[in-house]
Amino acid sequence: MSIMQFNTLALSPVLLETIAQLGFKQMTEVQAQSLPLILDQQDVIAQAKTGSGKTLAFALGVLSKLDVSSMHVQGLVLCPTRELADQVATEIRKLASGTANVKILTLCGGVPIGPQISSLEHGAHIIVGTPGRIEDHLFKGTLDLTQVNTLVLDEADQMLDMGFTDAIENIVAYLPPERQSLLFSATYPKNIESLSVQLMRNPQQVKVEEVGINKSIKQTFYKLSNNKLRFNTLRLLLMKHQPKSCVVFCNTKVEAKRLFEELKDAGFYASALHGDLAQQERAMMLMRFANKSASILVATDVAARGLDIDDMDMVINYHLALDPKTHVHRVGRTGRGDKKGLACSIFGEKEVFRVKQIEQLYDREFEPAVLPSLSLLDKPPYKPEMQTLYIDGGKKQKLRAGDIVGCLTGEEGIGFSQIGKITVFENQSFVAVKREASKPAFRKLRDNKIKGKKYQVRRVN
Repeated sequence: MSIMQFNTLALSPVLLETIAQLGFKQMTEVQAQSLPLILDQQDVIAQAKTGSGKTLAFALGVLSKLDVSSMHVQGLVLCPTRELADQVATEIRKLASGTANVKILTLCGGVPIGPQISSLEHGAHIIVGTPGRIEDHLFKGTLDLTQVNTLVLDEADQMLDMGFTDAIENIVAYLPPERQSLLFSATYPKNIESLSVQLMRNPQQVKVEEVGINKSIKQTFYKLSNNKLRFNTLRLLLMKHQPKSCVVFCNTKVEAKRLFEELKDAGFYASALHGDLAQQERAMMLMRFANKSASILVATDVAARGLDIDDMDMVINYHLALDPKTHVHRVGRTGRGDKKGLACSIFGEKEVFRVKQIEQLYDREFEPAVLPSLSLLDKPPYKPEMQTLYIDGGKKQKLRAGDIVGCLTGEEGIGFSQIGKITVFENQSFVAVKREASKPAFRKLRDNKIKGKKYQVRRVN
């Protein structure tokens, strides 16, 4: 592509300065192909995998024509899950940080609708949300989309797989016909094609070739002599490598739920992501994994879509993926950037043909490896490096991350380097601290006031 630098785009000086401050210089392939079309106000269908930089592409498209003086919803971004919506809203806020008074709201299910209605009464410029909750607001008359100039469907294939087709069609009926529509999807099945015909006007197609296979990731395959040994094989791999951050992939939510319970019963610190979790449970599971107070995340491929966790040092395929390309996608979650990655795959006799398919894709053979010593099973499971503490106050109580840090590092407190990720919600906050510092950290938060007030504190297990 001829356009590779952001400063060659027809963007405002404020946006270009913010992009530079955030450290973005060269565009990714999907950005280089789609942004000129987006900024030219054309409808675009972009086929690109998670992690390709698509959020930045459509966010710049929405922000480039935002009229901050008009407190109407001008951009609408639909996402399949609350986790992805939160990530997208966070990225748009970063890009909008140089522009004063841009209001971005997330509207997702799984939380009370009342506070969302109150926020909408004060107006918003950009809405990021899930189709079901957006539809709820439209039916209640609490959301006005008549001024929307940009519609974005992010991870469109997953939204359709989750049964949101009718909801999307209902939402579009509330939008002005003279708008720009941007559709981003990892795949381009027939149902996406038919949806695009309904939503879009002469859309330009952008297809980014699948991310190349990362052959620097160390892959090891373990063949089972008996399927009953699968769980103990997983335990051995976890005990040998003791990863700080590891995703264990299952093919179905039933398998994921069962494996999560088995790991918990065996004493491992695990979280889980599958379709049967309530929204609050999902948020808690993801937070514990992201802040490394749970070392293991058991997940299905659908639940893990859009997962954005840094420093994933290991992936384990508890069952081999049904599609060899899905295997590549799973494995690619580790070893990102210049970091080393490790992927272990467990397979039985009935899965040998899948190993052959994977070998064809990688153009190499994978000889079954020897399992670690069984004596590892006699040792207690390792503990993650962090412990999460809960505080019963948040944004509504004017708590900020800096206030929590100040309390923890005050007189006879813990060191700044012992504090990990801090997450502040509306009425509750979570802070990860090094496990060896969790007792003094707990006492500091429990016994001292934060901004003149004492809060209840507990450990999250």
